Amino acid sequence: MIGLFRRLLPRQAPVLADATSRDAAPIAALHCASFHRGWSEDEVERLLLDRAVIAHRATCGSRLAGFILSRCAGGEAEILSVAVDPGRRGGGLGRDLLTLHLRRLAGVGIGAIFLEVSENNAPARRLYAKAGFREVGRRPNYYRDAGGTAHALVLRRDLP
Repeated sequence: MIGLFRRLLPRQAPVLADATSRDAAPIAALHCASFHRGWSEDEVERLLLDRAVIAHRATCGSRLAGFILSRCAGGEAEILSVAVDPGRRGGGLGRDLLTLHLRRLAGVGIGAIFLEVSENNAPARRLYAKAGFREVGRRPNYYRDAGGTAHALVLRRDLP
């Protein structure tokens, strides 16, 4: 019954903004719900306090709907993690977060961005391919999950 009401009521548009250390708990919770090895609140807080880390979040009201974090060094950046609430996946929120994030990275002078993604994560691979990322390497048996191991694909995109 609740599912019916959710489909009938219009969804609140997500608000995209910089993430701060106050977002550590909800980011950690979403990270844990999204990945086999989740990050603790303390780990997330340390990242959010790091001057080399750029982070964005998407909220719907007071609820976290998604996030993206990157670490910058030497004119390059690495996307450390991206997650979207399961109820919001497939609606373009990941794309919107990634677009905002890439603009910000380009704005602070980042020339290239890297990330690793599981070869088994087809939705993420499609997102990154549409955003212009290309495979530049592989890490064999890098990810472990309930199904065993998977290779990590190392992706790169140059920024204008």
